[in-house]
Amino acid sequence: AEYISVDGVLYTKDKTTLVKYPDNKEGTEYVIPACVEFIEFNAFLGCNNLSAINVEAGNTEYASEDGVLFSKSKERLIRYPVNKSETEYVVPDGVEMIDYCAFSECENLTTLTLPDSVAWLNVCAFSDFYGLTSIEIPEGVPYIRDNTFNNCKNLTTVTIPESVTSIGCSAFQGCKSLTSINIPDTVTSIGYNAFKKCESLTSIVLP
Repeated sequence: AEYISVDGVLYTKDKTTLVKYPDNKEGTEYVIPACVEFIEFNAFLGCNNLSAINVEAGNTEYASEDGVLFSKSKERLIRYPVNKSETEYVVPDGVEMIDYCAFSECENLTTLTLPDSVAWLNVCAFSDFYGLTSIEIPEGVPYIRDNTFNNCKNLTTVTIPESVTSIGCSAFQGCKSLTSINIPDTVTSIGYNAFKKCESLTSIVLP
């Protein structure tokens, strides 16, 4: 066998890779063992019971702060737990990347503040982030990538800085509460379906 189950969580047999935490597993907190060297990108996607993802001391690849999962250097925010109760979160200064689906399916969280250190929003970084109402993208982010804000149904305000040169496919698709968006003249390409199903959008403003 290539895989092993530890307390219902799926790992590779050598326990160095965490493959999948079950979506409906009981308990609100999980501690990632020190031996884990890699976490699959969707390992915690859909885990609606989790309010804290912590990391055992001695792990060389991952770290946790206030129940939020980071890379060891804390330059990459990997996963914010869906069931965390706070309504506001300030991403720590020094974080450079918001990872794939890092805030997906969060409903309690409505206000998110990104530090100026953030320079990269991964694909789907905020997709299905149901609670988000407004976001200011830091100056220095070069791209809004595919599906970055896809289906953020309560998002009403987005601030796009002049560092952004492209907006990816389906970047704001399904943002049904978005009424207006300002696009800086630095943007040279807008992807397919970038604003599809933005049912409340009344104006797209250019300089």
